[in-house]
Amino acid sequence: MAEWRVLIADDEQAARRGVRQRLAAYTDFAVVGECRDGAEVLAALDALRPDVLFLDVQMPGIDGFEVIRRCTPERMPAVVFLTAYDQFAIRAFEAQALDYLLKPVGEERFAATMRRLVRQLRATPERASQPTVLVPTPDGATVVAANEIDWIEAADNYARVWTGGRGYLVRESIRALEARVRAHGFLRVHRGALVRIDGVRKLVRNGLGEAVAVLASGARIPIARRRRAAFAEVLRRRGT
Repeated sequence: MAEWRVLIADDEQAARRGVRQRLAAYTDFAVVGECRDGAEVLAALDALRPDVLFLDVQMPGIDGFEVIRRCTPERMPAVVFLTAYDQFAIRAFEAQALDYLLKPVGEERFAATMRRLVRQLRATPERASQPTVLVPTPDGATVVAANEIDWIEAADNYARVWTGGRGYLVRESIRALEARVRAHGFLRVHRGALVRIDGVRKLVRNGLGEAVAVLASGARIPIARRRRAAFAEVLRRRGT
């Protein structure tokens, strides 16, 4: 029996069919309804109580963003936006969408979204409250939770977020990101890098005698001399 209920909303029948076909491979998810416009979505949310909503941005009458505004983000299920355009990514992030897919959606990109959905739906309330960062992808944008980030490095006025061995350039400074994630287990290790402490596997010295944090991803991040003692103490307290 499926664990989670899915509602698909798109004014194009081919797009709804495409999502349904992709979902067929995920037996933990069952499609409980399809909608063609925003009014139908609002009614279906109350009647069907889905756990997940695949939501087209542009629909007749009431668009996807207006659906969320009327229902309020707090009452919405996990939302994955669907669109043929990439200019709505920032608004999707502000509306607390889990992901943002550009049509037509490729199999690999859809699989990544489904993995994120499973993590979100199984998350404890504490994990679900993690701050998030919007990162661009070749086929849209995705939202990365703080506990999915390995480390963050400065990139001039922007920052690069590293997760799963891949780096994503985001239009935020490292200082702005630090203010959001510092309380969620991140430490500044030198002027241009933040590290998630839970992702650190060991602290070593390189050939020059400099301290280096080795992450679970394999990344090796040097630690500034004046930050070494504090960093080592945090690791000691965590048993690393």
